[in-house]
Amino acid sequence: MHQAGSASNSPVNLPAARITTDSLVLYKIRPARVVSVGEKIEIEIDGGQTKRVRPKDILLLHPGPLHRLADLTPRTGQLEEAWELLEGAETDLKELAELVYAEYTPATAWAAWELLSDGLYFEGTPELIRPRSRDTIEQQRAERDAKARAQQEQAEFMTRLAEERIIAEDRARLAEVERLANQQAEHSRILKALDLPETPQSAHRMLVKVGYWPTQHNPYPARFGAAITDPDLPVPGVPDEERLDLTHLPAYAIDDEGNQDPDDALSIDGERIWVHVADVAALVAPDSDMDREARARGANLYLPEGIINMLPGAVTEQLGLGLQQVSPALSFGFICADDGGLVDIDIRPTLIRATRLTYAEAETSLADAPFERLVAAAERYRARRAAHGAASIELPEVALRVVNGELEIRPIDRHGSRALVTDLMLMAGEAAARFCSQRGLPIPYATQPAPEQIQQPEGMAAMYAYRRQFKPSRTSVEPGSHFGLGLDVYARATSPLRRYADLLVHQQIRALLHDQQPLTAEQISARAGEADQSGVAVRRTERQSNQHWKLLYLMQKKGWKGEAVVVELGDRKTTVIIPELALEGKVRAKQALALNQRIRLSVVEVDLPDLDCRFRVLG
Repeated sequence: MHQAGSASNSPVNLPAARITTDSLVLYKIRPARVVSVGEKIEIEIDGGQTKRVRPKDILLLHPGPLHRLADLTPRTGQLEEAWELLEGAETDLKELAELVYAEYTPATAWAAWELLSDGLYFEGTPELIRPRSRDTIEQQRAERDAKARAQQEQAEFMTRLAEERIIAEDRARLAEVERLANQQAEHSRILKALDLPETPQSAHRMLVKVGYWPTQHNPYPARFGAAITDPDLPVPGVPDEERLDLTHLPAYAIDDEGNQDPDDALSIDGERIWVHVADVAALVAPDSDMDREARARGANLYLPEGIINMLPGAVTEQLGLGLQQVSPALSFGFICADDGGLVDIDIRPTLIRATRLTYAEAETSLADAPFERLVAAAERYRARRAAHGAASIELPEVALRVVNGELEIRPIDRHGSRALVTDLMLMAGEAAARFCSQRGLPIPYATQPAPEQIQQPEGMAAMYAYRRQFKPSRTSVEPGSHFGLGLDVYARATSPLRRYADLLVHQQIRALLHDQQPLTAEQISARAGEADQSGVAVRRTERQSNQHWKLLYLMQKKGWKGEAVVVELGDRKTTVIIPELALEGKVRAKQALALNQRIRLSVVEVDLPDLDCRFRVLG
């Protein structure tokens, strides 16, 4: 045996050995037989293929003769005994082959090389081989066993996925697919191994197929980064401060049945209309923890499954109009003149007594006092806005709510009591904007440029086409007109529990009324911009979530048939709206169709992950 540092520089301890025909050599990590020797050496590798290589490209393992590579068959020998004998010493390939296999032949030389290459018991080069320590061997063996078990478990896991079934232990592995489905990662090794597209839609489809997600799972809040729980922040009590007492006036908080955050109410006192709004700025000061959290969220998130609030629930409990016997409010007072203009605008912190009504309950009272005067004022106001270009776009709308896993769909009628409330909220927004602009108080105004052509469309198809011409509304610290509303100046101010822009308006008005320093135009612009960015994610989440549940409804209603209205004609596909679902879709029709034509459809296929649905036109 060689001692440390005594090994020869010649291959395999054969000082006189040289490469000759039929030698066994190592080419890269493969065995090769020397066919001929010249300036270059011709070798045979697996499969009978020959190559011409340079001498430095190969390493002699045995001088031969080796007539066939097929003779290099696996060998068994005394591995443990040889390792123990060599412990603490050094050797070479020839001696290792002799110790393990009791002979040095091309076959045992190759087998000895494979032991060295394996690296469990020995390490080094064919000229200088060292046995590894017992601790190292045990550690590496344990690592190999663990790796083998992991590979086996992975293979079994992939088999279960192919069979579309999983066990509890698989859920941790599938977290990487869920991250892709939620757009929190760009790649998935699992989808790649299954030769599936690495897209959120593909990940969604697979997670449902294997039972990781239930079919109805809504991925869009997580996918678009929306908050999915209410804020958990301390809420102070309402400050004790001077307020105008309007508790003697009847005030009506009109909302949808089941509404949990009533933030506006209506009163009339002679000719003066009051729109009362929850005084959120009394609890949420600029730059407070609640303010920063609401700004980061932008708005409440309204999902069919429920509402995720931008403010802690305790704010609504204290300030929701009609939730307490007496409610603090910020009240917008004005008179709607004969020409529909607003005059004598006054804004005050108040105390009110609000009675809560549903739209259906209010509908039955529109002809009675005090509602008939409010209705008359709303009609004057609506006529004024229409004269300034405001168009009535009455495309179908529905309210969606998931109850016990089932989707409830309720059509929304924008007429009657709902139209009344809408117009009075617009009055309050205009009043707030005029009040602030006249005083040079910076707030986030809502503006919208006019479209290329101003119309008053009639029929669903014309309304659909006209709406697509509308330019996006904008937020500006400078007053400006809002074409869609037909107003010279406007600010959103009636939903501070639900929208951060409204809260900003309230904070500025509160600062003015209490002789405090308001925020600058630059501060307002930055805060409104941040909230607008968050609001984009909220609106996208709401839109995709609503589409998800509508298509799920069609999936569950096997063989669904219904009516649609043609709103746009195309060369290959026709765009329709299904009024009962307020759902837009595309169809191919053999027969010629006309705009506003009502047709019957049936569902052919729903692709929930792709938010797509195919319909067939019924004859």
